[in-house]
Amino acid sequence: MVFPSAVIPQLQEDDDPSLHMNLHQLSWFGVYVSEISHPGVRGFLGSGPQIMIVVGGLALYALGLVLPWRWLAVAGEVPVLIMLFLLCFMPNSPRYLITNNKWEEASRALQWLRGPDSNYITELNQIQQSVNSQVGMQWSDLKNPFYYKPILISVLMRFLQQMTGITPILVYLEPIFEKTVDLLDPKYDAAIVGLVRLFTVTIAACLMDKAGRKSLLYASAFIMYLAMLAVTMYTHKTSCDSGNVTVGIPSATEPSGVMIGCGLSSGTLIPLISIIFIVVGYTIGWGPIAWLLMSEILPMKVRGVASGMCVVVSYITAFVLTQVFMLVVDAYGLWAPFLFFTVICLVNIIFTAKYVPETKGRTLEEIENYFRTGPTVTTAES
Repeated sequence: MVFPSAVIPQLQEDDDPSLHMNLHQLSWFGVYVSEISHPGVRGFLGSGPQIMIVVGGLALYALGLVLPWRWLAVAGEVPVLIMLFLLCFMPNSPRYLITNNKWEEASRALQWLRGPDSNYITELNQIQQSVNSQVGMQWSDLKNPFYYKPILISVLMRFLQQMTGITPILVYLEPIFEKTVDLLDPKYDAAIVGLVRLFTVTIAACLMDKAGRKSLLYASAFIMYLAMLAVTMYTHKTSCDSGNVTVGIPSATEPSGVMIGCGLSSGTLIPLISIIFIVVGYTIGWGPIAWLLMSEILPMKVRGVASGMCVVVSYITAFVLTQVFMLVVDAYGLWAPFLFFTVICLVNIIFTAKYVPETKGRTLEEIENYFRTGPTVTTAES
């Protein structure tokens, strides 16, 4: 997501014809955590992957200021090698081990995760009971609300998460700033956005188990709505009389694609501030919580298949949006896709209110009971 943003300007101007790419070509570019973590800290730990993504993104944005794109790609491989090494020391999930009839190994894993003085045997028995009740799923089971409701909620959350436009916005961050004649150099704007993402997602991780999932989802969608609306109004107001805000008149002193002679002021911080608030909104709620909630509400019996389906839906949606985004911008202007994203943020608020359950402080077993019996579960003690 970050790599293309810093690389796009370089590949558009690369001297090697075989590497020269246009914007259309450039668009090609925690179940485990939920099962091993205690309910009291599952929200914080579930935000860990998002925090690491943001840290990596900020590092690549910063390196993109000084490194050519080839070395930027090499730098992106370093965390992968570190992750492969650390994976060797990670224990298997107790739920996975019990599912595979490895009780003793599951007991040792849970004891290691919770500590020898914890009441891990009681938790292990709860996991065993949950696993035993979900053996042998049939296709006919999908008619049961216990299965299809959490699956639909998870899939739709991942779909709506991407429909907010966060992926094409981050992928085309520098081109977006170039088209809005921001006061700062686009590459510095991108680095600032990366820094804000890190600060915000850290705050969100601390609030996850205190404010609750739904409260953060509401705040997230509302902030994104206001910021998307600001970008829409700004880009529509400052568009050229011809109706195309993205195609300027190239000159010797202005980069191709920057709007010239379209009634824009010499520079403004409105695009940067608006994009920052879009990122802030996304990272406090719909970014990490869509991933976390998926791993919390899916029943054990279908968690593997359903999680894979959610990820596929998410990446297909992100790919399609990234492909279409610049085509829409070229045809109608920047205001058009941002107006669409504004409407999606309103849809997200309504969806959260009607369908998303609160999972703060509940064990995975209690969350499963929610879909069996309705909203009458007992909140786990922290």
